[in-house]
Amino acid sequence: MFGKFQSRADAYAKVGIETSVMTADPHQLILMLFDGALMSIATAGASMELKDIPAKGEAISKAIEIILNGLRASLDQEAGGELAARLAALYEYMGERLLYANLYNSRPALDEVSNLLHTLREAWAGIAPNAVATEAA
Repeated sequence: MFGKFQSRADAYAKVGIETSVMTADPHQLILMLFDGALMSIATAGASMELKDIPAKGEAISKAIEIILNGLRASLDQEAGGELAARLAALYEYMGERLLYANLYNSRPALDEVSNLLHTLREAWAGIAPNAVATEAA
């Protein structure tokens, strides 16, 4: 009985996420990538504490995928110049730290990447087109 309800709830959630992605502007999409990576890292941390190795590995893999194939891949190396190159290197470093966290059950490595992502997300949110327009007014 509850299995069917959960399936429907999952379907509605998936539609909601897909709708958000389809209607988001490029700036919002990057924020969604940050949020997804942060959520995956939080899940990995909880799984680490519960000693749920498969869930930890899956969550870390998802975070790495988002960081390297989402955030890093979205950088415009030509237009971004040195800043884009430094961000690309930082994203690569985050991927390495997450691999380390997975191999050695290192909560400090997870927390380090989470803190870096929070800082970058906050900065990205601060330069949102709406935020800039609001500050100018």
